[in-house]
Amino acid sequence: MIITMAVHRISATEASRSFSELLSRVKYAGEEFLVERGGVPFCRIVAVDRKPCLTIGELARVVAARGIDPGFGDDVEEAIRLGNTPSVPQDPWKR
Repeated sequence: MIITMAVHRISATEASRSFSELLSRVKYAGEEFLVERGGVPFCRIVAVDRKPCLTIGELARVVAARGIDPGFGDDVEEAIRLGNTPSVPQDPWKR
């Protein structure tokens, strides 16, 4: 299973004002930013060496740092078991 972090949408103006902070968040927290101009996405800021998935230890650290509800995994498993999983739209940025 591949686990990815959420993509943060940000305006070009906000990206330019906080560029140094964005770079730190990308490097140290593994975050990804989708930069928009006029509400239209036009680039992503991601780490070059971004891993496609997390180890169990990394996932545990992300959960602890983000304060995710510990019962979330149980909810996901139940949704999968019941077939209540929405379809995932195709990534328009993927070549």
